[in-house]
Amino acid sequence: MQNCPADNMYETDVLLSQYCEFHYGDEYFGVVNFPARCASRCLELMGERRKGTALDLGCAVGRTTFELARGFAVVTGIDFSRRFIDVATSMRGDGRISYCLVEEGDLTTRFERSLVDFELEGVRDRVNFACADALSLPPEFSGYDLIFAGNLIDRLKSPRLFLSTIHQRLVPGGLLVLTSPYTWLNEFTPRSEWLGGFTEGGRDFTTFEGLRKSLNPHFRMLGKPRDVPFVIRETARKYQHSIAEMTIWERCR
Repeated sequence: MQNCPADNMYETDVLLSQYCEFHYGDEYFGVVNFPARCASRCLELMGERRKGTALDLGCAVGRTTFELARGFAVVTGIDFSRRFIDVATSMRGDGRISYCLVEEGDLTTRFERSLVDFELEGVRDRVNFACADALSLPPEFSGYDLIFAGNLIDRLKSPRLFLSTIHQRLVPGGLLVLTSPYTWLNEFTPRSEWLGGFTEGGRDFTTFEGLRKSLNPHFRMLGKPRDVPFVIRETARKYQHSIAEMTIWERCR
């Protein structure tokens, strides 16, 4: 398994705590928990399809992975951040985690969350986690009935490479579910690799168009894109309120 670096922005204490709260903490401003909502939508989309194995790519600290295990026999969560995976693994092993949230300045409050809080205690044996790069997964990560990539594509160095090869990880008829706020930043993705968000041929070219162009050779889109809002707490008085777009793709060849 690839060793994951400890020098990326997602390895900081502040970001780690924010994501723990994002996954397992309170809901803010009436916005439903994003990881749980995405997992619920994935299970709804699967319907009567086989729910053998699922892959949660960019799983962060693991809430969606656990939630998917309500319906799937085996779910694997993968993230590039070693510290995120350590938290997810601790939640699986101990059934609980603790973390400190910034209130203001140097003031913090410690919180403890457990799988029991979300009625997820019974799925621990169906979940596993690994640290790896979504762009170079080992071959054993294949044959999935569902792949969920939550807010991942605009944090990859080469989203086109990811989208052109991800069908190899799905069974025919399997579903790829993507969410993203399409926040393209050069610090994560070189501009030449952006899927959209620029002018091309004298007209605006959107990320959704880029997704269709990249996925059409192997997928067909199911339904229409839908907005999924989410809130990330930074301090007691500062929050990020964003809107991801969810698209669903069925592998057809």
